[in-house]
Formats: sequence, structure tokens, C-alpha cells
Amino acid sequence: MIYMDNAATSWPKPDCVYNGVTNCMKKYAANPGRSGHGMSLQAARIILYAREMLCKLFNVNDPFRMIFTANATESLNLAIKGILKPGDHVITTRMEHNSVIRPIVELQKQAITSTFINADRKGGIDPQDIKKAINARTKLIVTTHASNVTGTILPAQDIGKIAHDHGITYLLDAAQTAGSIPMDFSTLGIDLAAIPGHKSLLGPQGTGILYIAPGIDLKQLKEGGTGSNSESLTQPEFCPDKFESGTLNTPGIAGLAVAIRYILYETQSKLNAHVKKLETHFLGEISNLPEITVYGHIGQHLRAGAISINIKDRDSSEIAEILDTEHKIAVRGGLHCAPLAHLSIGTQRQGTVRFSFGIFNTIDEIDTCIGALKRIVRD
Repeated sequence: MIYMDNAATSWPKPDCVYNGVTNCMKKYAANPGRSGHGMSLQAARIILYAREMLCKLFNVNDPFRMIFTANATESLNLAIKGILKPGDHVITTRMEHNSVIRPIVELQKQAITSTFINADRKGGIDPQDIKKAINARTKLIVTTHASNVTGTILPAQDIGKIAHDHGITYLLDAAQTAGSIPMDFSTLGIDLAAIPGHKSLLGPQGTGILYIAPGIDLKQLKEGGTGSNSESLTQPEFCPDKFESGTLNTPGIAGLAVAIRYILYETQSKLNAHVKKLETHFLGEISNLPEITVYGHIGQHLRAGAISINIKDRDSSEIAEILDTEHKIAVRGGLHCAPLAHLSIGTQRQGTVRFSFGIFNTIDEIDTCIGALKRIVRD
């Protein structure tokens, strides 16, 4: 199988990730921070180490601003529902994943209003449209960093400046960019960032992170045991305990810690250059096929991760199935949990066939994919 679905979850993982999870499970998978024995202390140390690795990757000073969740969806729900209150207004875009859209739509039941900024046919957003949508009740702006449909990169730094100029909190959905595009949280202009551990960070599934900048007042979604202030009947108010009730996914976080260490050792620039080389080769070849439509920008500096295509008017799920069953190529067809994005680029009926390459894909695999598409076009 040639795996081309890394925008959903990266595979395979570096060997150190498998070893990190297994080593934790076998040697110290106790409850971190709940006991004073050696295994519990070692579990707590690996979780702190993972926070420190995240800080090093994203240039953050305080490791306790990195909150562990089950996935980016949980991070987004925590951020959106922890900020907004009845009467507030939130601005987002039509390029968002349902992990942003559905929480916002649900909050409309609580008298929270929303504005969805239109995108162009390539999935781009004009920051000035966001600025024009701000009103006296606007509390939050939330945007993706890069579309999971078109790969189009949004101008996060420009949006962050607009938000801060108006005293508004800015939440970035970094699901498609964290780990693949170098990011400095100290200069990017964000207040909150939702990050999956299992995509370009190369960690196990079941791991997510919410970065919370200093000074951001966020309500927790759940209460419970934290291993701290156990004598109190109320939830701790300090990070990360305020947001991490219950037992953390220590084996997953152990795998994530070594995955980030791997990225830092190999360097993001080197890993990203390899993926960009694959994408450039793929786009260069398929762009010469008139039967294939490529969505989003062709220029690599304007896109990240996902490459969505269609073959004439054929159903995207049908093409994905042919690639899987006849060519042993794993891609994703359909709407990719982003229906408004497909409305924006005109593919709401057909969906798209999404290719997303990872650091372990090769030029030979790309050529196989190109050959398969040419054969489908001929057939």
C-alpha cells in the first residue's frame, strides 16, 4: 500500500515513536502525578519532557501553557467554548473544518452570534474582510492555518494583528501545519492554538495540544481529579491542571515526546523540503493533464499539505476507491469534514480526491500515483 493520506493522520511513524510508546507501556505506565512511587514519577517526567519539546518546537517559554487533550477537535472545543459566553460574537471562515464549524453552530443555541468570512475559489481569505466583520461584541476570531481541502495557507500573522489591534482573542487551528511549517508562537500573533499530535508532529493518535498564551482567561470544560489541591472541592485555577482532569494518555504522550525530538533532530526545514519536493513533482505532472482539475494554489509558498483534485466530473469517492482497490494507493475522497470549504471552491456535489504526502513517501511512489491517475484518465 502506498499511503497518501497524511493530512488525516501521518503514517508510518518514526521507529522511535513505536519504541517510546512500547517502552512506556512496559516500564512506567503508571498514573502520572498521582503517587510518589518511581513509576508515577517517571510518567510525570515524560509528560513534562513532552511539554518542553513542544515549547522548543514552537518557541514558547512556559511548558505549562501546553495543555494535553485527546485531539485537535477537543482542543478547539475547549478553546471556543471556554472563551465564548451568551451575547458574544465570533468570526471564522468558510474554509474551516467541522471541528470549528460545529462547536460554533452549537453555541448559536446560547445566543452566541457568528460571522463566516467568504473565501475565494482557491480557498484564500482577505484579512480585511475579517476586520470589517468585527463589532462591539466580537470576542473571538478563529481560523485554520491551512485548509485541509485545498492546502491554502491563510495569513495568520495578519489576522492576529487585526485581532490584537481590536482586543480580540485569536485562535489558530494548526491541524495541517503544526510540525510541517516552522512556527514561532512568540511572533505569530496567536492567543490559542489547537494542535493534533498524530499528523505532522508524527505522534500517536489520541494526542492533542491546546496552547494557551499568558493572560488568556479560559473556562475549563470538565472538572475532576488532577493530582493537585486534592483537599479542595473546586477545580484548580492554574495551568495545566485546570484543563487536564483525569488520567492523561501517558503512552501516547511518551510517543509524542520522542516524535518531536525526532523532528527537532532532523530539522523541520529538511523534512518540509522533502515533502515540498514530492508535492512540486506531483503538481508539475498532473497540471499537464487537461482532464484533471487541481484546487488551491500551485505555488508551494501558498499551500501546505493537502492537494485536492478531480478527474472531469467523476465522483471523488469513486476515484478514491479505484486508487485503493486497483492501485493500492490510499487517498481520501469526499468532503473531508469541511462542507463550507467545498461550497467555496465549487466542489460541494463532487467532493475532491485528496493526496497528502508525508516525510516517508518517495519520488517513486509519487510516480506510481501519477501513473495511476493517467491510467484512470485513459479509462
